[in-house]
Amino acid sequence: MVTDAKNPLGETTCGSLLQKLQEIWDEVGESDEQRDRMLLQLEQECLDVYKRKVELAAKSRAQLLQALSDGKLELSTLQSALGEKSSVGVPEKTSGTIKEQLAAIAPALEQLWKQKEERVTEFSDVQSQIQKIGGEIAGNLSLSETPAVDESDLSLKKLDEYQSQLQDLQKEKSERLHKVLEFVSTVHDLCAVLGIDFYSTVTEVHPSLNDSTGVQSKSISNETLSRLAKTVLALEEDKEQRLHKLQESAAQLIDLWNLMDTPEEERKLFDHVTCNISASVDEVTVPGALAPDLIEQTEIEVERLDQLKSSRMKEIAFKKQGELEEIFARAHIEIDTEAAREKIMELIDSGSVEPTELLADMDDQIAKAKDEALSRKDILDKVEKWMSACEEESWLEDYNRDENRYNASRGAHLNLKRAEKARILVNKIPALVDTLVAKTRVWEEERGISFTYDGVPLLAMLDEYAMLRQEREEEKRRLRDQKKFQELQHTEQESVFGSKPSPSPARPVGTKKVVGPRANGGPNGTPRRLSLNANQNGRSAVKDAKRDPRPVAPMNYVEVSKEDAASHISGTGSGSDPIPASP
Repeated sequence: MVTDAKNPLGETTCGSLLQKLQEIWDEVGESDEQRDRMLLQLEQECLDVYKRKVELAAKSRAQLLQALSDGKLELSTLQSALGEKSSVGVPEKTSGTIKEQLAAIAPALEQLWKQKEERVTEFSDVQSQIQKIGGEIAGNLSLSETPAVDESDLSLKKLDEYQSQLQDLQKEKSERLHKVLEFVSTVHDLCAVLGIDFYSTVTEVHPSLNDSTGVQSKSISNETLSRLAKTVLALEEDKEQRLHKLQESAAQLIDLWNLMDTPEEERKLFDHVTCNISASVDEVTVPGALAPDLIEQTEIEVERLDQLKSSRMKEIAFKKQGELEEIFARAHIEIDTEAAREKIMELIDSGSVEPTELLADMDDQIAKAKDEALSRKDILDKVEKWMSACEEESWLEDYNRDENRYNASRGAHLNLKRAEKARILVNKIPALVDTLVAKTRVWEEERGISFTYDGVPLLAMLDEYAMLRQEREEEKRRLRDQKKFQELQHTEQESVFGSKPSPSPARPVGTKKVVGPRANGGPNGTPRRLSLNANQNGRSAVKDAKRDPRPVAPMNYVEVSKEDAASHISGTGSGSDPIPASP
């Protein structure tokens, strides 16, 4: 809150104004809330005025600090350029206000600037002498430009180096001669690789550079060195361009070979070309490796193979399609092979897609098919085990119906051993089915699609199998009850009428035999499904439709056969097996 203070000059103060405002509010009858709001507004306006003044003062201080920092930096730069750790008149430590510090370093800066100008003049004189002597060696005496002085290093040490360089100019002739000979050797090697005449090339630079003249007579002027350097650069660029062109042709050649499965014998004819497909420019040193006739020969071969490409595309594409179909067949995935082959024919004939793109797309499909097959492998392995177990179950039921199975016939002991193993395997079927159902459901939840086996939903097959197995167990229990009832009647008749020889019991109505999906399967991997008769098909389909909204598998994969009920019940003992729950 602003307080009043006496003003000796009688001027208006904040306090007097505030008192006047209070009187006006009292007369008007302003509320306390309105008064507080206006007072807060007055305080905020006062704060804004102070804030602006503080910001202006801070900005002025920052500018002075920046000027001081720039002065110190310039002082340090000049000392570094002159190679002086400290100079007379440069203050070691500065203190006081910012303006006082600026005034303290000003004389030192002025002294260092004067010393710098003197040092630059010395450097310019020495460098001018070096340039003059160099021009004489180069045969050019018309040099008039003053050399530029590097003001970042004006130390006495650098000046001594320039003075020492003046004494070394006598050695320049031998060094230049050595450089010329190196250029000539490089030109010779490049001409050999490119198949260009060396003598005509080097003579165009200077007539004295051929082998007919002595070493000491060769030109070492700046012009000669420059022309040699340009010649080498031009030859290197030509070499790089030819190598790039040859590598492109070699890459096309290899792509066409791979596309058309070209035999190795034919590829070896161009080994001298393909060996440089990944070589750098410096690695190609064999004479004639980049000769024009070699590049032309490679381009002609590429053109020839390109014309043969279209005729081989269908063969190669159908080969890859066959590989894709084989992967799907092994994974028991049904695809429309005829439509796929028609589409390939249409794409090739229309020319709407590049052959390499088509094959790359097919390779991508093959890779995805392999991944899909790999994701199904675990489930398919268990399906195979389930099918094998169902086959053994079918064989065991047939074996139990054989009244002569215990006779001492040839091979009877082998069948007996097989029956023991089959019973163990059949007892594992419910657990195997439960595991298969669980894995299949996890697979379907992860991918959001139904797991089919040769076009039939696997869960529907397992549901149908579980339902038929349950019906078979109920049928077996019914037959056991019927047999017990018949035996009870027979016992009562014997007690009433006495013991009489009874005829052989009539063959009861056969139970359903649950057979694995291989009941109708072919030996060469054709779709293996269970089969039902017409009545069983209708009953199972209705039950499946009520029990599970999933698509019901075609009701053609359970075979129903009549069996000897008494033999079946007494043989396998599987009537006590747990019934697998319908998924």
